[in-house]
Amino acid sequence: MLTIASGTFDVTLTPQPASADVGDPTVSRMAIAKAFQGDLEGASRGEMLAVRTEVDGSAGYVAMERFVGSLFGKEGSFALQHNGRMDRGAKALSVTVVPDSGTDELAGLSGVMRIEIAEGLHSYVFEVAFAPDED
Repeated sequence: MLTIASGTFDVTLTPQPASADVGDPTVSRMAIAKAFQGDLEGASRGEMLAVRTEVDGSAGYVAMERFVGSLFGKEGSFALQHNGRMDRGAKALSVTVVPDSGTDELAGLSGVMRIEIAEGLHSYVFEVAFAPDED
């Protein structure tokens, strides 16, 4: 059964230096740190790779992050996978729970997160399903 979680988060993106002889200098790398409030309470850390093009409003990014904290009071952690792109300003973003990445009370968690940014405030709507209780 799907359950909807919502709230806000603060995010800090910190540019990281390119690794010697790895990748391409047009691919930027960022460290991600987030603090979640609402139905999700906790923090996440991760990394993002991004490319901007010469066309205004066109770019792409991928990211992985691990959340540690609670969801509806259930403690544990899980990983999120991002795939985002902008095509001349038209945005598309997919953020999903990495299968089998949940730990402790969040083991078996699955879900899809929608991120919204309005007036500088980041919010999320998270459609989640918990693993069925084993009796």
